[in-house]
Amino acid sequence: MTSTTEPTEPIEPTEPTEPAEPIEPAEPAEAAEAFSVWQLSETTLLRFATAGSVDDGKSTLVGRLLHDSKSVLTDQLEAVERASAGRGQDAPDLALLTDGLRAEREQGITIDVAYRYFATPRRRFILADTPGHVQYTRNMVTGASTAELTVILVDARNGVVEQTRRHAAIAALLRVPHVVLAVNKMDLVDYQEPVFAAIAEEFTAYALELGVPEVTAIPISALAGDNVVEPSAVMDWYGGPTVLEHLETVPVSHDLAHCHARLPVQYVIRPRTAEHPDYRGYAGQIAAGTFRIGDEVTVLPSGRTSTVSGIDLLGEPVDAAWTPQSVTLLLADDIDISRGDLIVPSKDAPATSQDVEATVCHVADAPLTVGHRVLLKHGTRTVKAIVKDIPARLTLDDLSLHPHPGQLVANDIGRVKIRTAEPLPADSYADSRRTGSFILIDPSDGTTLTAGMAGESFATPEPVKHETDDGWDF
Repeated sequence: MTSTTEPTEPIEPTEPTEPAEPIEPAEPAEAAEAFSVWQLSETTLLRFATAGSVDDGKSTLVGRLLHDSKSVLTDQLEAVERASAGRGQDAPDLALLTDGLRAEREQGITIDVAYRYFATPRRRFILADTPGHVQYTRNMVTGASTAELTVILVDARNGVVEQTRRHAAIAALLRVPHVVLAVNKMDLVDYQEPVFAAIAEEFTAYALELGVPEVTAIPISALAGDNVVEPSAVMDWYGGPTVLEHLETVPVSHDLAHCHARLPVQYVIRPRTAEHPDYRGYAGQIAAGTFRIGDEVTVLPSGRTSTVSGIDLLGEPVDAAWTPQSVTLLLADDIDISRGDLIVPSKDAPATSQDVEATVCHVADAPLTVGHRVLLKHGTRTVKAIVKDIPARLTLDDLSLHPHPGQLVANDIGRVKIRTAEPLPADSYADSRRTGSFILIDPSDGTTLTAGMAGESFATPEPVKHETDDGWDF
C-alpha cells in the first residue's frame, strides 16, 4: 500500500544517505582533519520516526512541527486550509499535511508510512510518520528500522496504554538509541505537572526494562503548539527542551570509526581498456566502519585473504573511506570475488554459518510456516533457505512468549531458525543494524515475507525439531 502523499524528494528508507560533498582525505597528514570535518557535517542529518495510539495526535504533532519550523510550502498550506474548511473546521487541520491517503483523511488515522524532509539551520531531518494501530505493526517496523530516534506519543488523559508499551517494545527490538516520550494534549488536563510526571515515570521505568538506553519526556500540546517548536507559556514548571530543540541537539552516532568495517560487494569492475588493462575493483557501499590502504582483509564466505592496495572514491584515489560512502576497493591479490561477497578486516571477521537464529517481523499477508522455502537476502547476497523452526511468537503488549506457534501471520513478531544453502557472514543485529538485518523473500513471485534481525533479542524456550522431506533439508 502506497501513500498518495510523497515527499518533495522521494527517498528509499532502507538506503543510507550519502553526504552531498564527501571529504577525500588524499594526504595522510590531512586524513584525521578531513575525517572529523566529514563526520561533523554528517551528524547534521537525523532520521527519526513517530508512533502513537489512535487519536493521540501524532499526525497533528508532525503537522505542527513542519508548520512552525517553516517547512510547509504555501500551496501545501492553502490546500490544507481548503480541505479543513470543506470539513467545517475553523482552523487548518495540520494532521492533513501527513495523512495523505483518502482512507486516512476519512477516518482521521494514519495507515501508511509517510516520509518527509525538513530542515532547520542546525540540522536536516528525515521523518517517518508511522501508523500506531496493531494491524499496522509492520508499517511501524519499516519506518523505524533506519531511525536513530523515535518519538512516542501518549494522550495525557489516558496515560500509558497497551499500544504505548507495544511501541516501546518495537523501538527496543529495533535498537533505536534515543526515545522521546511526548505527552500530548496537556491542554485537556489543565497543564498539570503531576499528570505528566506520573506518565513519564511509568513509561521510563518500562522502557529501561526493555533495554532502551535513553528516554526524554516532554509535555506538549500539538494542537496549541506548546513545547513543539516554541516553549510553552503555560507550563512554566517544565524547564526541559522543546521537541524541535531536542531533535536539533540529540547526539547522533554514525559509528564511523569504532565499529567493524563491512563492504558488501555490489559489482566487480574490470574495464579492460588500454588505459586500465589489469584494473580489477570491487565496488559497493560501505555498510559500517572504515577501510584504509594497507588493511588486511578477508573475503567472505570464501575466507580468502588479501591487502587493500587502493581505494577509489568518485573516480579519484583516496587513502581511507568510511560508511556510508560508495567506493571501489582494489586488492593486492587477484582472488575470486563476485557480487554478494563481503569484504571485512581479517582481525574482526564475523563467523559464517548456514544456521541463522533471528527475531523477525512478518510483513506479508500469507503466513510464514515451519518448512517454508524462501530466499534470504542479506546485504547484496541472496541464498536459498528453509525455515527450520519457529520457537516462539512474542506478544508485545505484555512481552509474553507463545512457544512453537507453528506459523507467523502478518504483523507477528517472533523467533525463527533458518537453514541456508550457503554459509552466511551475518553480524548480530545488536552489533550492527546494517549487517545484522535481512529479509525473507517468496521465491515464486519476489514478495517480501519477513524482516529479520540476527542474534538474540529476547529469551526463547528450547526448540522442537520438525521433520522435513521436501529436498530442502540443507
